[in-house]
Amino acid sequence: MATTRLPQPQAPADPYGYLLVHFIEDPEHYTERIYLDISEGDNPERWHPLNGGNPILTSSLGTTGVRDPYLTRNPETGRVYIIATDLRVFDGSGRGSAPGSPWYGFSHHGSTNLIIWYSDDLVHWSEPHALDVSRRADGTHAQLGCAWAPEALWVPDYYPEGSEAEHNGSRGAFVVYWSSKLFADDDLDHVDDAVYDRVLWGVTQDFTDATFEYGGIFIDKHRATIDTTMLQRALPDGTIRTYRATKANGTPVDDQPTVSRGIWLDATDSPRWWEPSTEWHVIQEEIGADWVPNHDPAGVEGPALFASHSDGRVYLYVDVIPSIGYRPMVTSDPDRGFDYLRSDDFYMAPHTKHGGVLSLSHAEYDRLRAADGTLG
Repeated sequence: MATTRLPQPQAPADPYGYLLVHFIEDPEHYTERIYLDISEGDNPERWHPLNGGNPILTSSLGTTGVRDPYLTRNPETGRVYIIATDLRVFDGSGRGSAPGSPWYGFSHHGSTNLIIWYSDDLVHWSEPHALDVSRRADGTHAQLGCAWAPEALWVPDYYPEGSEAEHNGSRGAFVVYWSSKLFADDDLDHVDDAVYDRVLWGVTQDFTDATFEYGGIFIDKHRATIDTTMLQRALPDGTIRTYRATKANGTPVDDQPTVSRGIWLDATDSPRWWEPSTEWHVIQEEIGADWVPNHDPAGVEGPALFASHSDGRVYLYVDVIPSIGYRPMVTSDPDRGFDYLRSDDFYMAPHTKHGGVLSLSHAEYDRLRAADGTLG
């Protein structure tokens, strides 16, 4: 049976309003938790914190901190998942959670688990569980550093016709992508300082270890790459084009062609966009540099792509580091790249950082408003 391809993420049939998941970075307090903001009506340029700006969810697993969360929906079941990095950097005392500069330890020896919650109504959430993204189908594990900044895009026909997955009810699956340092399989102590962050991928139907399978390298630009965000759009001829924005860090590791430091945007028309043979073409580089006080393109990270469900605009929020938070980019044609949204009407609470945006149905919007009782 043929499976219909639609651009992902797919908005509900009666879209109204948006939900933003994010975290807050604060060295003085324990803020590495899950926060939700809701749009002001159907306006994706004005945001108000739910729960009075207090965290909605807290992880009791792993490091007990969560960063870089993302919202994704299974369009077949309607279930929504929050997926997040398992990392607590700050201990609430104004010091990092390790002496000196802890980032080497985090990046080389951090958690390969993602922390997952799910909900069927966006008000009541499950208890958190962990998903180990290093797990291969044969039971062995890829040797990875910390799994950073996960996202996932639904693929309705990931599994072939006649597969066991189809017999079990669905050919669809989430292709998950995240950043990690990738070590040789025999480097169990992760001591190779020459390794660098690449974007990796895996697949799962329900964000559990039981259905997850590690895939391999998704992006390798011969320099550290992190924080991929993705969006699909239908072209006039029905082709589905996949866009991705990714942050390039550090210096090139060899003399191979690479991209500039900062956030770049590229695209492909391949329906199996996660496969290593896929050809991508670069559209724009050094996105969002003018939001940085010194105009350094490396001063933005954590991009979040999402589409308006009421007109043709596409948004790209970029996180100005270390503490400013999201600033908006916008376009009516992503093939021409993004421009700065400089509007006095734009509103987002300070220090809103590195998350993802989900289109809501009118019923979901009303339910979230009623459950929270107030905006802000």
